Amino acid sequence: MRCVPAALQLLTDRQIAQVRARSDCWGIWLVVHAWAVIGGSMTLVICSPHLATYLLAVMLIGSRQLGLLILMHDGAHGVLTRSPILNRFVSQWCCAYPMLADMTVYRRYHLQHHAHTMQEADPDVLLTGDYPISRTSLRRKLMRDISGRTGIAQRFAQFREALGPASAGWLGRLSHLKSRLGWSLLINALLFVLLMRCGHPWFYITLWVLPALTWHQLVLRIRNIAEHAAVSDRQNPFLNARTTAVGWIARVFVAPYWVNYHREHHLLMWVPCYRLRRLQQFLAENGHGYPSPSGSYLAVLHEVTYADEASPPDGRHPQKPRQRAVGTFSEGFRPN
Repeated sequence: MRCVPAALQLLTDRQIAQVRARSDCWGIWLVVHAWAVIGGSMTLVICSPHLATYLLAVMLIGSRQLGLLILMHDGAHGVLTRSPILNRFVSQWCCAYPMLADMTVYRRYHLQHHAHTMQEADPDVLLTGDYPISRTSLRRKLMRDISGRTGIAQRFAQFREALGPASAGWLGRLSHLKSRLGWSLLINALLFVLLMRCGHPWFYITLWVLPALTWHQLVLRIRNIAEHAAVSDRQNPFLNARTTAVGWIARVFVAPYWVNYHREHHLLMWVPCYRLRRLQQFLAENGHGYPSPSGSYLAVLHEVTYADEASPPDGRHPQKPRQRAVGTFSEGFRPN
């Protein structure tokens, strides 16, 4: 695999200093923003209880749940804030644990993805390595996501694994669960208590768990597909990840916190998410702006699929039989 060009070959010293600058204020603000959108969406349902406002809240909350994982991702790279202590605390306690994730576990798994992007050793290749796929197949995947089937299956698998082997007995299994998900369960219990004290305990199910199992799963898959599915050259660091052009609607509902700048992130993974747009500008100024960003997420989904009556494009047949993946965003995936 060709190595990513050194930063000094892509950017000037001044540009490097600008894009690598980390900010405690930026990191904290983004986390506060995510939770403010979640809280504001719940408030909207309280103030205007209607099916339309509820569905809007589910979409907004699900997208911000993805946003929390994106900010956890920056924390795993050590770039969410300037202070390492603050970076670890905010990304773990305010982003990862509420989503039943663990930043330290995710970091070990995710760095392998960067080291072996779209190669056999990439732990994420299972998710997008068999694209392009038929449009009927994609529709089935998206329907499983939005209906909650994917999310429920993943949560059951996560808790089953967290409980450990049945031979350990209930005390042993509870101890194992505590070590794997104890802090996450505590944070979620505190969230439930907070909603109960506010007089809306059912919001924990209807406006936290349900968005996580439905809209969040849908946009998580769309984001993942857009980043690496059916890339044009798995060996080329400029072509094995995709940057997607998005408008404000996509930023609100699908791609929060600059997650669409994925090629830039892979080229220089130490750049905080709030500097990726500037990085893209610098790369273009220095003659490294190819290829231009892909179209919208809908355009990308069309690009990585083919009509049911057609065959996969020449030269892009899957290398292995397709396998369904089981796992979580935090701990990685494996064949079922």
